[in-house]
Amino acid sequence: MYDCKISIKPHSPRRGCLRLSIIGFGIFILTLLYLLAPIRTNILILGIDARPEEGNLGRSDTMILTTIIPSRPYVGALSIPRDLWVTVPGYGENRINTAHFYAESEHPGYGPVAAMDTVRVIFGANINYYIRLRFDGIQYLVDAIGGLDIDLTGPISGYTSGKHHFTGQQALAFIRDRTGSDDFFRMEHAQLFIKSLFRQILKPSAWLHIPAILFELPKTVDTDIPIWQWPRLGLAFVRTGPNGIDSRTINRDMVTPFTTTGGAMVLSPNWQKINPLLMDMFGQ
Repeated sequence: MYDCKISIKPHSPRRGCLRLSIIGFGIFILTLLYLLAPIRTNILILGIDARPEEGNLGRSDTMILTTIIPSRPYVGALSIPRDLWVTVPGYGENRINTAHFYAESEHPGYGPVAAMDTVRVIFGANINYYIRLRFDGIQYLVDAIGGLDIDLTGPISGYTSGKHHFTGQQALAFIRDRTGSDDFFRMEHAQLFIKSLFRQILKPSAWLHIPAILFELPKTVDTDIPIWQWPRLGLAFVRTGPNGIDSRTINRDMVTPFTTTGGAMVLSPNWQKINPLLMDMFGQ
């Protein structure tokens, strides 16, 4: 009886293929873990309505706290009223949208950090990054992608219900509209705009405008999200899709309007109604 042994020489093609297969499988697993790890990432989106000569010095009239869990995937967006009366760390009681302005005026570039700190303290949610949009640059970004298609469910800002194609100037006027509406309507405008912009960028027809988009983007948006996070977060948004974003607001039932001693009309948060919403979206 013969003792049959199969030997693989150290430098045989078979052994080399085996090593490549193991390495390739390992890279595949690591890529999946990177893209789909169930790690929650919270991002504060700030919309700054400042005049061009003021740079980034302005109040954060749009504040959307976004949470992303790539493994599900889940993308939640909570709009925060700009007139919410809170304690701004280092500045006392004031509207929540003043945190960015005060910090930016004293220490240029620090506005987003102060806004993040304020939301973190008030809402108890850890915030990892920020995205800051300058409203004055939005019109150029919209024009760069060939305009923006927005589907209105009802008459808004002088537009009838249905689909409308906005130029950059029209999109900017839509976001800034103050006529006959309060802060809650403006929050709906902002969320509708962001969803529509996301939907427009995902269209193959918009990909032809990528060079123009990349040229205008730095003028309109700045963020501290590291580049290595972009594919992971971007894939989560793509998998969720614009219609899959869980968009909510701190609505009229969750606040109590009142007038401060200085005569300002503001909103007092009702935490008994806000906290369940925070728990549901952010686990806080």
